[in-house]
Amino acid sequence: MSDGAQSKAFEPLKIAVLTVSDSRSIADDRSGDALQQRLEAAGHLLAARELVPDDIYRLRAVVSAWIADMAVQVVLVTGGTGVTGRDSTPEALTPLFDRHIEGFGELFRWLSFEEIGASTIQSRCTAGVANGTLVFALPGSTGACRTAWDRILASQLDARTKPCNFVSLIPRMRETAPSR
Repeated sequence: MSDGAQSKAFEPLKIAVLTVSDSRSIADDRSGDALQQRLEAAGHLLAARELVPDDIYRLRAVVSAWIADMAVQVVLVTGGTGVTGRDSTPEALTPLFDRHIEGFGELFRWLSFEEIGASTIQSRCTAGVANGTLVFALPGSTGACRTAWDRILASQLDARTKPCNFVSLIPRMRETAPSR
């Protein structure tokens, strides 16, 4: 890990993965597979995994159930962050956020620019804290999921990352969440 000296112990998180797609099934969900493989390889636990069509209310229902579950600490959503008519992930999630994490989308697009150039402008990936749970919305491409995990999430979801990481904040986010 390149983000500083490691003095804390690794703390496995319980992470749920949701794929948003009208054209895929769990059997051919490469982006969800990539996220599951990466989070488990890092030592985290898969709390749940589902796939829903691009439907704002079905997506919101699944994420709402997960953020209400104290066992789920992080939710990763892949898909539905583009600009077409059916892409509704940001619209589904942002009303659930108690706090927005603007830097996630900004950093993702900056890193993605190195890989796909100006096409990254079409990504509306976003993140926030909802009921004390971290929620990250990633593009649906497998490459984008790899970029987000490998270059942002892996370190920020690792308690050993210095000078700071999200893991150290989770207990404080949960004690001040509106309904927790």
